[in-house]
Amino acid sequence: MNKVVFISKKKVQWYLILAVVVVVAGVYFGWQQNKPATATLTDSSTQVFSLVTGEFTSTTSDNKQLEAYVWAPSTIIVKKGVPVELRITGVSGQSHPFVIEGLGSDGQGIKGNVQKGKTTVVSFTPTEAGTYPIVCTTHSDPATSIPMVGYLIVQ
Repeated sequence: MNKVVFISKKKVQWYLILAVVVVVAGVYFGWQQNKPATATLTDSSTQVFSLVTGEFTSTTSDNKQLEAYVWAPSTIIVKKGVPVELRITGVSGQSHPFVIEGLGSDGQGIKGNVQKGKTTVVSFTPTEAGTYPIVCTTHSDPATSIPMVGYLIVQ
């Protein structure tokens, strides 16, 4: 037996609209997922990154206390010759004095200090490609805790 199904013009229009919405949503969300985590560019083309400090503590089965401090995100990729602004907010730990080793006009590194509950802003323009460690000078000794190190990659 053959059945003939009639679909009204209005139903066909609704199915077409639904199909277009699904395709547009899929393209939009697919594009958003493929976007790399990069800096926000301000009007002056400055690469702006927001970081936070993090602290993790744990106790082993033999009651030994373990501590780990981190920069989040732990790795930042920037473009050489383009101004960079790091906005670092202290979330955990009272104070995190730091140095971005190898950067700066004197080669001694860019220094700063992040206080809990405050945001420290560091601005610079990288002139040489390379990988530069961001080291918290309070938490840099592996004998006392996990070193707090992040990386700035200049491409």
